[in-house]
Amino acid sequence: MDAKKERLAELEKEMSAPNFWDDNQRAREIIEQANPLRKDLENWNILASQFEDLGVLSELVGGDGASPSDLQELKKELETFKEDLEGFELQVQMDEEYDRNSAIVAIHPGAGGTESCDWAEMLMRMYLRWAEDHAYKSEILDRLDGDEMGIKSATFTVEGEYAYGRLRSERGVHRLVRVSPLDAQGRRHTSFASVDVIPEVNEEIKIDINPDDLRIDTYRSSGAGGQHVNKTSSAVRITHIPTGIVVQCQNERSQHRNRDNAMKVLRARLFEHYQREQEEKLAKTYGGGKKEIAWGSQIRSYVLHPYYLVKDHRTDVETSNAMAVLDGDIDRFIEAYLKRKKE
Repeated sequence: MDAKKERLAELEKEMSAPNFWDDNQRAREIIEQANPLRKDLENWNILASQFEDLGVLSELVGGDGASPSDLQELKKELETFKEDLEGFELQVQMDEEYDRNSAIVAIHPGAGGTESCDWAEMLMRMYLRWAEDHAYKSEILDRLDGDEMGIKSATFTVEGEYAYGRLRSERGVHRLVRVSPLDAQGRRHTSFASVDVIPEVNEEIKIDINPDDLRIDTYRSSGAGGQHVNKTSSAVRITHIPTGIVVQCQNERSQHRNRDNAMKVLRARLFEHYQREQEEKLAKTYGGGKKEIAWGSQIRSYVLHPYYLVKDHRTDVETSNAMAVLDGDIDRFIEAYLKRKKE
């Protein structure tokens, strides 16, 4: 916290300068840096105050005349403080540059046909339920249904503070083992699906996109959405020719809205592409080790037969309550990953 206090003091000194607003762009950047620091320090002061109050309360309850209700109140306050402290510790661990941003999540089935399509849809539901439980706003930008069931691909946003910081731990390949509902002989099947998570970037971050580098196609949506969606060319596909990045959105009735959403995803993907390109150059220059890559790195297994078990292979955290996990209870895996990365 001392480092954050010092940094905030430096920024506030700049903000108090008479010529602060002479450079609007620089002023906005400073304010954007100062606001999260100020919020972190406010949360820290609240925790410090809670801790002092607990000390006073424990002294009062520690006397001979303490009643069962007093002890119950102290226990309740201790549990609240513990939850708040754990939440703050988790927040402190999310200190990478874009951890506070909203997230864009893309899910694709692996080899396995309909089985993997169904698994991809189960994962999408898991993350949407998790977002709902944490009061994040989610919006499906694009969804391509499977031929029989499930999805061939899906892209959605999770909007809110630290959405990316939490969900970046989910990037990778997820493996499902279960008795297939499609197998009349009741055999066990293994399915794979990939999850990609990138930060949503705001307009202040400059991403040079030359209109001449874009190929924009419109077509009729193939998913659910009513007559208007399926009978008009409202879906939009944008190809960034120099990088080969392709994004598409078809979930809205309006072609204009789909185009705006597709450009938002393209900006984020181009930003990630250039960031990754720069990191690879630095790794080669300074002899860095091999980077962890998402596709092909199995991060977690979900076993539904012959027993129930979900195990994260990076942290060894596991639980037998697989159905709760598939219903959005993934915080234990996220927190363990963040702690491991911090260590």
